Amino acid sequence: MKKPPPAAPDVADALASLVARAEGVLARVEDLLPPPAPDPDWTKVTAARWRRRQGRGVMQGVAHPHAVALDHLVSIDEQKRRIDDNTRQFVAGRPANNVLLTGSRGTGKSSLVKAMLARYAAKGLRLIEVDKSDLADLPDIVERIERDPHRFVIFCDDLTFDVGEAGYKALKVALDGSIAGAADNVVVYATSNRRHLMPEYMGENLETKHLGDEVHPGESVEEKISLSERFGLWISFYPFQQDDYLAAVGEWLETFGVKVAARDKDAAEREALQFALGRGSRSGRVAWQFAKHVAGSRGPRAK
Repeated sequence: MKKPPPAAPDVADALASLVARAEGVLARVEDLLPPPAPDPDWTKVTAARWRRRQGRGVMQGVAHPHAVALDHLVSIDEQKRRIDDNTRQFVAGRPANNVLLTGSRGTGKSSLVKAMLARYAAKGLRLIEVDKSDLADLPDIVERIERDPHRFVIFCDDLTFDVGEAGYKALKVALDGSIAGAADNVVVYATSNRRHLMPEYMGENLETKHLGDEVHPGESVEEKISLSERFGLWISFYPFQQDDYLAAVGEWLETFGVKVAARDKDAAEREALQFALGRGSRSGRVAWQFAKHVAGSRGPRAK
């Protein structure tokens, strides 16, 4: 008579043993890692970047933030007024909105956020720049600063998403708050060339339904709109007209210390327009680049 086969080992026990061994290995590896870096001293630092180092999130202070004077940003007076009003409310401890700045490239969206830091840092405003790839860490970032007395702008520059990205839902939670609620000392300022932050496809229009005279977007469109709607303040930027571009050129030339004599003004404007034509764009960024070119080639040495 054949002997019965030996009893199969308990799979659950084997799995539990494997997990315990893996946890032990991880614990020993963590002991070899350097301790996490401390957060910046916000009484001495006004800006920081969130970075991932060896699998850990690190708040890296910025010793010399890019300071932009609000007066140097021309031809966007209405946009300046709206974001300045919102930021002033926020710094004063009053209710303020998350802000989405969208529109044409090079028109001052990012510079306007940096100008808010330069304007209100002395009143307690602080800025934390977070890359799109690290937006999943937003709950951890907010948790680390929610008890700090300073007022924090989380800055997400050039923000766009593809379908299914992890940071998309994390940003939604940060904007509206989770079960714990949104932190009172944190707002999100984001810039994007897309109004709804995600690519829009022709096929999605086929989901639109018409009920009588009403138009109801499909689920795909509604999902994309739902994120941008969580920003309480939308600020739109538009392509510069020729006069706007030339005004920006004049402002940046003066900033760089380049004086243009009245008799040379027409020639300088033609040169600026030719520079923009070569770049295929008239914008504040191109105006700044042209002014740097002029200042570097024949202007005084920068201080």
